[in-house]
Order: sequence, then structure tokens, then C-alpha cells
Amino acid sequence: MQATTHLESMSATRTLRRVRVWSRNRAHARLFAERESGRCGCFIEASESAREAVEGADLICTVTASREPVLQGDWIAPGAHVNAVGASFQGARELDTRAVARARLYVDRRESALHESGDFLIPREEGAIGDDHIVGEIGDVLLGKVPGRRSAKEITLFKSLGLGVEDVAAARLIYENALRTGAGTAVELGGQRDPGD
Repeated sequence: MQATTHLESMSATRTLRRVRVWSRNRAHARLFAERESGRCGCFIEASESAREAVEGADLICTVTASREPVLQGDWIAPGAHVNAVGASFQGARELDTRAVARARLYVDRRESALHESGDFLIPREEGAIGDDHIVGEIGDVLLGKVPGRRSAKEITLFKSLGLGVEDVAAARLIYENALRTGAGTAVELGGQRDPGD
């Protein structure tokens, strides 16, 4: 599911020509490639290894539950952007120390990253980076308070731990747009309904 929604998001913002996917379960990768190739309008191939999937890529998404790195910093091409959205607690990470150290790091919430993100905490523990390695929160980039990519060769990394408040805000926006446009189907989920809705 994570891979599908990330592919949809990237397709909405970038023109994708070629997508490579890797999974420890080769059958899952092949199924994803077959299913999503028609939907995204680009060629999707299942790679034999994680390295093969990411070498030379402009965009990389890690959406695993891995406790050990699946993405090595030496594999990341200059100018690539990485979305690291899997491993979301202190003892787990998807990226090795070099991947994090090489990248300009953005997070969804600084406080969360400083206490929960193994992708950040383990390299910091090893002495490879400090707290100042976090450039800023993604919201600050969107508001122009923090600069994004500074050069075409710079590697950028967005480490997401997921924030409930963002999910609630997105749900509210979708709900309000559905009401405004008359889209969707109303479903009662129980409890009392607010007469103002």
C-alpha cells in the first residue's frame, strides 16, 4: 500500500518515465510492477536487488519495516531525492549512516526525529552527524523559511515519521472539498451526528 500511494504522489508531481521496485519478496515486487504499470503510465520493472533498484535514480522511496539498512549511501546518485518513510522508531533504520550523512536532511517534525527516528539517531550516536544535520521541517521548506535543494548535485532526504495532526488536517480538507463539490458517499460510522454537518 505504501509503495502504491507514493507512486501516485510522485506521478502527480513529476513525469515518471521508468520506475524500479525491489522487495525481499520477489513475487511482491513483480505483482506491484504488473499492477501499477498500467495505472501510472510508465514502465515499472522489478529489480533483482535494492542496489539495482536505486542506482542512478532521481527519486528513491524507502517504505519498509526493516530494522537494518536497505539503502546504502554509496548507491545514491548525486542530485537524488530520498523519501524515507518506513522504519519509525529508535532501533530501526532503512538508510545506512553514509546515506544520511551525505544528504541534506528534512523531517516532518524536528522533535519527533530527535527522539524517535533510528535513521537519524543511529548516525548521530556513531558521531557521523549532529542535531544540526536536520536542515528543517518540510513545512518550513514549503513556507520558504528554509531553503530546499541548493544545487543540482545535492542529495536531499525527507525522513517522515508520520504525524497524526497532518493526517487529521488532510482528512478535514478532503471532507470539506467533498461537501463543497458533492463528491463521495456519506457513511454513518456510529455516534451522534453534529446537526451543523
